[in-house]
Amino acid sequence: MTVLFRTLGRGDCGDLADLAMEAVVVTDPAGVVRYWNPAAESLYGWPAMAMVGLDLRELASDAQLHDEEWALLLREGAWEGDIRRSGAAGPAVAAHVRRTLRRNADGSLRDVVEYGQAARSRPHLGGLDGPTELRRTIAACWELDVVGTRAARAAGADGGALLGDCRIIDANVRAVRLFGGAAERDRTIGRPLGDFWPAESREAIAGLLAAALERPVGSPLVQVLGLYGVLAGATATAWRSAEPGRAEAVFLMVNGAVSDDRTAWELQASEDRYRKLIHFAPTPLLYVDSRRSGDEFQKLRAQGVTDIANFLDDHPELVELAKDVVVVTEVNQAAVRLFGARNAAELIQSVRYLFSATPKMANRVMEAHFEGRRNYVEQAKMATFDGRVLDVVFSVTYPAPPEYMDTTFITIEDVTERLWTEGELRRLQANFAHAARLSTLGELAASIAHEVNQPLSAIATNADTSLRWLAQNPPNLEKVRMLTERIAASAGRASEIIERVRGMAMKRQPRHARLDLRATIEEAVMIVRHEIEAKAITISLALDRDLPAIHGDRIQLQQVVVNLLINSLQAIDHHGLDRREIRLAAAPVPGGVTISIHDTGPGIAAEHLASVFDGFFTTKDGGIGIGLAICQSIITEHGGAISAANHDAGGAIFTIALPLDPPAA
Repeated sequence: MTVLFRTLGRGDCGDLADLAMEAVVVTDPAGVVRYWNPAAESLYGWPAMAMVGLDLRELASDAQLHDEEWALLLREGAWEGDIRRSGAAGPAVAAHVRRTLRRNADGSLRDVVEYGQAARSRPHLGGLDGPTELRRTIAACWELDVVGTRAARAAGADGGALLGDCRIIDANVRAVRLFGGAAERDRTIGRPLGDFWPAESREAIAGLLAAALERPVGSPLVQVLGLYGVLAGATATAWRSAEPGRAEAVFLMVNGAVSDDRTAWELQASEDRYRKLIHFAPTPLLYVDSRRSGDEFQKLRAQGVTDIANFLDDHPELVELAKDVVVVTEVNQAAVRLFGARNAAELIQSVRYLFSATPKMANRVMEAHFEGRRNYVEQAKMATFDGRVLDVVFSVTYPAPPEYMDTTFITIEDVTERLWTEGELRRLQANFAHAARLSTLGELAASIAHEVNQPLSAIATNADTSLRWLAQNPPNLEKVRMLTERIAASAGRASEIIERVRGMAMKRQPRHARLDLRATIEEAVMIVRHEIEAKAITISLALDRDLPAIHGDRIQLQQVVVNLLINSLQAIDHHGLDRREIRLAAAPVPGGVTISIHDTGPGIAAEHLASVFDGFFTTKDGGIGIGLAICQSIITEHGGAISAANHDAGGAIFTIALPLDPPAA
């Protein structure tokens, strides 16, 4: 209405006329429209933006009668009576109007103000067929530059290409609201109509615009569109602009009954409440218009493309195009704060900025859209406008028919602080695990010393014997060679023992990789083997020959096995039992492997079963109760589970279930 107010001037109270219940039309003395209020839009169906500059005579059902009534008005200064005007929906609209001629201070003609209301509300006007129903909503209307459309149609382009060459000169509020994807009006001006028009009727509307160009000025062409969104039985009307010098400009109007049972006011109030709720929601939310990429996907499917991931890898230019043509149309305040923007308008642009820190995420978002998924979620990096890089959970909800296809919904959750906290917890856990390993190695110090002493003693003995064979005359070199090989083997064995102990003692970040689980378990057993044998305990291994490789950290998993074995041998040794056995088994199961350690100790007291993995819970004298808690945290981090129970044959059994593949991030 800015243009209209500027035309009328504040003295004309145009802003107050907008609120009037009666239709208010202001023309110059010749009958050319200067102002057309919302009530006039509702009564006649024609939007104000298309009426300004149009001669009222062109809407009159009887032009000669209109001329006679107008001449009487100019002669007498006022006129009241019944009229018929062409309605936007086709049938003539009957109205009762009052016209007043206004003059300037010098007596010259200034303008004509007309007040009108539907004829059906005046029963004494018999014989006038008023409209069967007053329109409750203003029609959506655009003024379009169709020069490019005419040329494209002559070249045989399809509807999508035609509307891509049809530029929006102006649009009223209703057009922006219904078809603009919640974009601001200023952001629709200058853009192609194809950016906003639904794909299913582009061919029809392109044909309507081209046909309208071939008709005389002021001769509207009407076409039924059918059901679209909230409109039921919608009609599109197109006509050439009557403004001088704008022969290639066309007005396009869409009108129809609201399909929802609620009135337009109720719909408006409901939508306003919804938008306020979204606006002040604490989670960053963005509306995205992805219709252009949806159109491209339809073309690709028609070409037989099924593997969209490989296709996008081979055609990265399509991804780059999508980043530019898919646009953010609305954001809430939480999104403005997240990106460090000055205002919401900074975020209303192409989606390219959403993928600047994680470029390949655009491929994956497009793949999910192409495959028809309802949702897509990814943890990613997100660059803000003020130079920060955040860790976020990026969630996309795609629309599905009959929902509006311009409302892809994005939520962004900032998890930077959470991930930092989780990292700190992992570091703390690693420190506890390292301390537990050192504590375990301290308990095994005598066994480790014995293990290392055996190969060292063998090295010393073989070296001494070698010297004696070398002292003979002549030296027995064959014996020396054999003893030297034994020395090398013993040194290698000592090195392996030291390396295992060193690995357990080192403070390091977990390194997950594909592991030979059988070898990993056997190495863990070697660390405690001497301690078990020294306690006169028998250990038996039942490791499946076809045990599959798993994804995990070797040192951490060995720590779990060593800890459980030490618990078992201590349980057996402290209670002086006759049966002194530990059985360690591992076998594949669907999707993973299980490891079990069963001892012949006294078992776990029933009241303690639920607490054995709690931090700082212990039944040992001098124990601190972090061993099993650390075991549980390690197995959980590997995506597995650990449990404790009493075996039917006596003693305790600990069971570990591990997946073959790493847990999802």
